[in-house]
Amino acid sequence: MSANQSPAGQQPTATYDSAFLRACRREPVPHTPVWFMRQAGRSLPEYLKVREGIGMLESCMRPELVAEITLQPVRRHGVDAAIYFSDIVVPLKAIGIDLDIKPGVGPVIANPIRTRADLARLRDLTPEDVTYVTEAFGLLTRELGATPLIGFAGAPFTLASYLVEGGPSRNHEHTKALMYGDPQLWADLLDRLAGITAAFLKVQIEAGASAVQLFDSWVGALSPEDYRRSVLPASRKVFETVSGYGVPRIHFGVGTGELLGLLGEAGADVVGVDWRVPLDEAARRVGPGKALQGNLDPAVLFAGREAVETKTREILDAAAGLEGHVFNLGHGVLPTTDPDALTRLVEYVHTQTAR
Repeated sequence: MSANQSPAGQQPTATYDSAFLRACRREPVPHTPVWFMRQAGRSLPEYLKVREGIGMLESCMRPELVAEITLQPVRRHGVDAAIYFSDIVVPLKAIGIDLDIKPGVGPVIANPIRTRADLARLRDLTPEDVTYVTEAFGLLTRELGATPLIGFAGAPFTLASYLVEGGPSRNHEHTKALMYGDPQLWADLLDRLAGITAAFLKVQIEAGASAVQLFDSWVGALSPEDYRRSVLPASRKVFETVSGYGVPRIHFGVGTGELLGLLGEAGADVVGVDWRVPLDEAARRVGPGKALQGNLDPAVLFAGREAVETKTREILDAAAGLEGHVFNLGHGVLPTTDPDALTRLVEYVHTQTAR
């Protein structure tokens, strides 16, 4: 049973009536809920302290450390949801892909996947591969109580990009060359990754996730037609696989203003919007029946309190007519962000939207 289901004949779970889950379901809320992508991480001194001397991948595989890092921003900022501390390449590491997360660089793949023979290295993921995830979720749901816990995974396109390029890429030339040059291999690669991603999300939901977010960080590099033809089927498979659990499904990508309607079409209940498109325009592009999440530019937090409040007010005004709105940044918290600015932002949104 998921952490947010309220089945007939049973009492609602502790998180079911939280502001965050109500907003995801497009129901009335006591205030606009707030959480931040990358809220657990480098902007917090307490995070830097507990991570000292521990590599990123190792940090993701220590349940007690994961629980502590996930809880830190909830304690400090009073956000309306926790986001599980992990990395999008964790399931790839779990199935045996030779990779590392290098400081200042990001995920680096030892042997990029570019041929049909390479597909054999992408085996199915099982719960036994990620027992540390189940253990960490158990620790967290007990501690969080009525605060929802968001699970997450990388979307097939973004995982494919890392695997094909061998690491982060500005132009995704190897990725696009495979997508255009061998469409069948590309489709098989994304389908394989969709199965791995869905399995990873299922582990998290069954362990207590109240919602899940699919990050397609790099998909903004594609045109709408390329997305519809070459990416949408795999993303839809992920969302359909977990649809029976009844947890809200969030979809987010960077630079996806031209893809917002398609992100919803893939199966999301909530569409994440970066800072480039106003929320009222995003709602028009997405269409009815979806909540929206976003969308303060993370750089605004460096501008001072008055500027932050002005820009936040603009976003809240643009969201005034939405059925459901979860306040977030338009991308992740930047590493040198003042944590107090985030705490003040949460308080400001809560105060301004109290009903």
